[in-house]
Amino acid sequence: MATTIESSNAGAASKKKHLGIPEAIFVEDVDSFMKQPGNDTADAVLRKLDEQYQKYKYMELNLAQKKLRLKSQIPQIKQTLEILRHMQKKKDTTDPMETHFLLADNVYCKASVPPTDKVCLWLGANVMLEYDIDEAQSLLEKNLATASRNLESLEEDLDFLRDQFTTTEVNMARVYNWDVKRRSKDNLLKSAERS
Repeated sequence: MATTIESSNAGAASKKKHLGIPEAIFVEDVDSFMKQPGNDTADAVLRKLDEQYQKYKYMELNLAQKKLRLKSQIPQIKQTLEILRHMQKKKDTTDPMETHFLLADNVYCKASVPPTDKVCLWLGANVMLEYDIDEAQSLLEKNLATASRNLESLEEDLDFLRDQFTTTEVNMARVYNWDVKRRSKDNLLKSAERS
């Protein structure tokens, strides 16, 4: 009894992981699958499977874009954390920190930054907020952990999606082959009747 509950919980957990991505069901017995309601002709079934395949392609495109965005965000967050740690060390000194400030793409200006315990973080959507260095560091560490977790989740979702591609492609091939065999049988029967 306990193993049944554990296995059902594991199955529920795997379904929650890929919420929003429908699972492709493998068609083991094509004959019984084609007798189900709504599966009138092989062409109709192939159209449904192709539509499902195209939906998976669209989901893959969206997930790949999210992955690229996260992969570019993570190094930026790490770099900002390094700068904050450096500023934390320089906070108690009196001499200013010399740096280069980005004005535009590939255009830098030399800057002298006095010791400070406040920083401004660009949050996006034209929003910038001032934080204490400690607050900014904890916020960025939290954002880095979230971004890394989201990236791992996206990788798992992309792997799951690739499995769904394979299953759908195999189903399409099996239905197509079933239809070819059925047509060749029909043609043999027709030719035998004519003879």
